[in-house]
Amino acid sequence: MICDFKAIKDTFIKNGEAYAGAFQFQAMKEYRGGEYGVVETTGQLWHEHRRFALHVLKSLGLSKNTMERRILAEVEAMSETLHAMEGEEIEMQDVFDVGVGSVINQLLFGYRFDADNLGEFRELRAMKSRQMEGFSHTSVAILFMYPWMKSLPYFNRMWNRSAALLKSVLKQSGKLFQPITSRFTGKVSCILAMLLDSFDDGHTAVLHPSCYIPHQKSYEKQVVLCRDAVFSFFDRQIDVHRKHIDYDAEESNDYVEAFLKEKRRRETNGYTESFSNVQLQNMCYDLWSAGMETTSNTLSWGVVYLLSNLDVQLSVILLEIQRMANLLPTNLPHETLCPVQVGKWSLPAHTGVIAQISNVLYDNEVFPSPLTFDPTRFIDEDGRSKKVEELIPFSIGKRQCLGEGLARTELFLFIANLFNRFEVQEVLFLLLLSSNKADITF
Repeated sequence: MICDFKAIKDTFIKNGEAYAGAFQFQAMKEYRGGEYGVVETTGQLWHEHRRFALHVLKSLGLSKNTMERRILAEVEAMSETLHAMEGEEIEMQDVFDVGVGSVINQLLFGYRFDADNLGEFRELRAMKSRQMEGFSHTSVAILFMYPWMKSLPYFNRMWNRSAALLKSVLKQSGKLFQPITSRFTGKVSCILAMLLDSFDDGHTAVLHPSCYIPHQKSYEKQVVLCRDAVFSFFDRQIDVHRKHIDYDAEESNDYVEAFLKEKRRRETNGYTESFSNVQLQNMCYDLWSAGMETTSNTLSWGVVYLLSNLDVQLSVILLEIQRMANLLPTNLPHETLCPVQVGKWSLPAHTGVIAQISNVLYDNEVFPSPLTFDPTRFIDEDGRSKKVEELIPFSIGKRQCLGEGLARTELFLFIANLFNRFEVQEVLFLLLLSSNKADITF
């Protein structure tokens, strides 16, 4: 774990290629059905799909006025929602979730969330929240890091006692699992089938060692059930695209359509390995999760911080919001692709290395009184916004967030329009609207 900014810069920028790998947990391979997606893959697959995702997002307007118009359409929808609920309590997190979720959903699947499908979105969002709750539980985190613990005698005895009960539960859950049981192909077997078979042949899946401990098994089961519900949502969208796609159309309306066209093109040329169905499902998972969670949560924190700082220019306030929000206390681990030297330490290839971004964002030498919200730290002597190199909320190096531009635009447009159109007052952490120019009250 590298906590000093200079060391982080020397490591992940100056010698970036050596640290471009993604440290992979065996449990996540089981969770995903193999090494798929872009967040936790390395090498040719990662390079190819990161490049393809950036190309598609740019073609859909990521760096153009087109994207700004899409975001502003969601801002308008947000404003209509707030006006329609005048005098009522409003959970602003939900409002932001819908707006940000609609933006990424349009990019992935070509449609936004409205009155007709809002229930679908909230169900998906709830599943993601419960999934993250399960992931964050101590037992799950430990067993992700140390799957060998399933071999310890105590845990093994616990597993044998609870195996019969778990098998019964999984079989009764067949209806929920059914929509996704066919999504794994080749050597990668379906998680459910693997789990059920494991009780008979003595082989235990890595994802379920926490079930060895009766009082902890609910957290692991929660992660898996929510995972399957989320992937089932993606499967439905992909199936709809397959039925209605026009492979002859030159332009694509969304990411899934572009992926399926590229998949067809490669199949025609006899190359299908990289653009597989399970890779598409995992790309949807990575892009939807990355485009939804952090931006929506940063917006909510931004409103809270802004309540007492309305007299400072918005551009620097947004910088301080991103610093203070600190949504990823522990960054995703990179992996060394060759032997490297970090200071006085020699690290072999395939070593996990973390750029501890939160430590930089709260470094007292760079940001004095780091726990104090102070946007003026980003204003120079002439009263203009200044760049602070250590502000790296989107990570650093070869694996820096590919949606950074989209996230920054969303933060600015949602926050700026919210505070321009509504009068915000700090009372309680509630949202109340009243009068012609709605008063939003916290």
